[in-house]
Amino acid sequence: MTGVDVVRGETYLLRGVDWAVEADQRWVVLGPNGAGKTTLLALASAHMHPTRGEVRLLGETLGAVDVFELRPRIGITSAALAQRIPTAEKTGDIVVSAGYAVVGRWREQYDVHDLTRAGILMEQWGVAAFANRPFGTLSEGERKRVQIARALMPDPELLLLDEPGAGLDLGGREDLVTRLSDLARYHYAPAQVLVTHHVEEIPQGYDHALLLRAGEVVAAGPADDVLTDDALSETFGVKLALTRTDGRFTARRAS
Repeated sequence: MTGVDVVRGETYLLRGVDWAVEADQRWVVLGPNGAGKTTLLALASAHMHPTRGEVRLLGETLGAVDVFELRPRIGITSAALAQRIPTAEKTGDIVVSAGYAVVGRWREQYDVHDLTRAGILMEQWGVAAFANRPFGTLSEGERKRVQIARALMPDPELLLLDEPGAGLDLGGREDLVTRLSDLARYHYAPAQVLVTHHVEEIPQGYDHALLLRAGEVVAAGPADDVLTDDALSETFGVKLALTRTDGRFTARRAS
């Protein structure tokens, strides 16, 4: 993204955003409610065009490419997508149907390669045992893992995770963060961008960070440089103290 503004009426959802994600990088995007994180992912997933500036995705420029050809190359999980999944749909069908960019099976034909890949991904994300269960019967943590398996099904070049830890209990969050850490370390995994409000949800292996406040970039770059007390305090508008233990972060209000 170069000089990107997104304006609705007289309100700037994003202002002057410069940001580059390379193929081997894992980014976390942090910011308070209303910071522009969802808008940023809408641009990064080719579901929105900027008001001004340039967005290049996977070598293509938004506005000069058929987004319907671009979107299958990008995996995404979000609350909005989860709401589109019928609760009665079988879990295995939700995963395998991602190859056709649809939610659930209808009349599509899947070959052995598709079914095998879906099975492997569901095994990796701990949901293989639920393949024949309706999506609506799964726990929140299980649903989040199904969505990630689905996002990875088309072998995307870019993986976007919009608050994957939202609504999870402590055990579910830690299970998810551990699995995301394993994915981050996998050499052949796609570039990854994870949006969250909480530093505790940053998996090990995420090496870059973007901090947003009121639609503007506070800081962006290597996580070791960006994730500091001062930068985090400016981002969230309260004085914070950040600690790091074994590659995991914790933040609390500074005394």
